[in-house]
Amino acid sequence: MARTSTARQYRYYDFVMAAYVCILLCSNLIGPAKETSIEVPWFGTVTFLAGVLFFPISYIFGDILTEVYGYGRDRRVVWAGFGALAFASLMAAVVVHLPPSESSRANQAAVETIFGNTPRIVLASIMAFLCGTFVNSYVLAKMKIWTHGRWLWTRIVGSTLCGELVDSVLFYFIAFYGRMSPTHLAAIMFTQYALKSGWEIIATPLTYRVVAFLKRVEHEDYYDIDTNFTPFSLKT
Repeated sequence: MARTSTARQYRYYDFVMAAYVCILLCSNLIGPAKETSIEVPWFGTVTFLAGVLFFPISYIFGDILTEVYGYGRDRRVVWAGFGALAFASLMAAVVVHLPPSESSRANQAAVETIFGNTPRIVLASIMAFLCGTFVNSYVLAKMKIWTHGRWLWTRIVGSTLCGELVDSVLFYFIAFYGRMSPTHLAAIMFTQYALKSGWEIIATPLTYRVVAFLKRVEHEDYYDIDTNFTPFSLKT
């Protein structure tokens, strides 16, 4: 049943928020620095950015937060992640543009390669993250009401497919439109979307276990019946 938005204390909410922000920062600042290729049976060689292995975990945490604590509390975590990502991007830009000392001049090219994302890439990453994450949370919250809390797997898969689609399309369109052919851009976009969505679907059994554990220990199973779904709020 629906619960009123009261100032409750939770045992694990802060830990989930910290893990979410950590994964988000690592996947956006460390993963994109390396492109990798692996051989996949029946598909051949698949090339992708290493961050694809870890970024979908943030969506798993988004599913868990919305399912257990509700859209409002997940929204607060998303904005915390946005603030951390924006500050980290600013910090990376400052570090890259600071003049190197004589002893570290030889390492400047490596620093620029790892942390020197262009403003266009940073904008694409932040916009895609915000829009995709809020779509994911909104779809899951609405589907929970429609299904009366049953069939958790349908909410996990359905919200993932919607959120990751928005994320992938926005990121690659903003970041690379005009820099590569439309055919190549669409191929990369689809590959990343399939990999990220597939990763989360495979992890569904683990998501089930974490959700069940948190619902049990937190005594919470939130339904967003009267929730204001605007992204531009910090109210729970």
